Amino acid sequence: MAEQTSVVLEDAGKKVSLPLMEGSVGPKVIDIRKLYAETGHFTYDPGFTSTASCESKITYIDGDEGVLLYRGYSIDELAEQSDFPEVCYLLLNGELPTAGQKSQFLKNITYHTMVHEQLSMFFRGFRRDAHPMAVICGVVGALSAFYHDSTDISDPHQRVVASHRLIAKMPTIIAMAYKYSVGQPFMYPRNDLDYCSNFLYMTFGVPCEPYKVSPTLANALDKIFILHADHEQNASTSTVRLAGSSGANPFACIAAGIACLWGPAHGGANEAALNMLQQVGTPDRIPEYIAKAKDKNDPFRLMGFGHRVYKNYDPRAKVMQQTAKAVLEELGVHNDPLFQVAMELEKIALSDEYFIEKKLYPNVDFYSGIILRAMGFPTTMFTPLFALARTVGWIAQWAEMIADPSQKIGRPRQLYTGADRRTFVPVEARG
Repeated sequence: MAEQTSVVLEDAGKKVSLPLMEGSVGPKVIDIRKLYAETGHFTYDPGFTSTASCESKITYIDGDEGVLLYRGYSIDELAEQSDFPEVCYLLLNGELPTAGQKSQFLKNITYHTMVHEQLSMFFRGFRRDAHPMAVICGVVGALSAFYHDSTDISDPHQRVVASHRLIAKMPTIIAMAYKYSVGQPFMYPRNDLDYCSNFLYMTFGVPCEPYKVSPTLANALDKIFILHADHEQNASTSTVRLAGSSGANPFACIAAGIACLWGPAHGGANEAALNMLQQVGTPDRIPEYIAKAKDKNDPFRLMGFGHRVYKNYDPRAKVMQQTAKAVLEELGVHNDPLFQVAMELEKIALSDEYFIEKKLYPNVDFYSGIILRAMGFPTTMFTPLFALARTVGWIAQWAEMIADPSQKIGRPRQLYTGADRRTFVPVEARG
């Protein structure tokens, strides 16, 4: 039997053949680029959930099987055996680095961690109680005013420099946003520390005494960053690509991604999951809240369960569960009621027919909030940390789009349901 290479659409007696495109893995895609020209029709797909907006070689998700691959490598294998800077190199370049390549990449990142000194004055323009995401969005967008030598997107070298600068400076900017919010002095980055240790030092260190970074906490943060580094064409990544399609500079594009991530339906999920666990409080109250979750008339929802894409156990959640245990043990937080509630809820979710039928498995946000809270981060810093990790994914996707000869400025169409052409009536004649 011949392999199907197209689908046929029949419209008013006319048959139109639409090519089928096949990726290296995953479902085939119907090429509708000539649909309007041949039929006069558009497609209608709110949220673009059935539309491939681009071709990409970076990340693959199989939601039904619970699979997440970065450049072909499984996320759990990377989380266990790699580190975040190496994953950054992988996402940017398509291959894992050799020892020499990794050493050079680490040097490039390390020596770009400082920000222009005038940026510290830029922070003072914000109110002290401003949300860190508002500050970060503004500061990252302003980077294009400070680094003119890496905004020419037609120059491959400048694109690489901008990529390295964003990965390197994001921890510094986010740490500065935190310090500004609590009224503490900014801490300059240290070249002798690794990526995650340096971020913890800049966030929690103070000038009046030495700060010793816990390897366990640095390792936990490293895993969180790996798990959140990229996730295919989600809302913020699509925003970065759409902004980049107009030729905007990379700093503006990443600022656009940060603004999109700030939405509670996207970047605020781990904060919502933590708030839900705090609402439940103790394991003995779980049956009460399970009943509320099953009641269609009750507004209560179990946050941190289920996923827009994953219809199986989120592969990132397993790593997060193990990491949470290590962090709580390191910090001496024994018998943490929130973690006990989380463990019991997970056990119920994996055995209760209601959860199984609706495929409500724990996702990565279910555990990450517990870990970040235990490490001392306020909930307002959860989304900024997400932005820090996702920056490399945004950059990789942006760079891939810029280098793609088939890319064009984004221009979605619409189903217009407003008024038809009307005649203008002078104001004195209007009833």
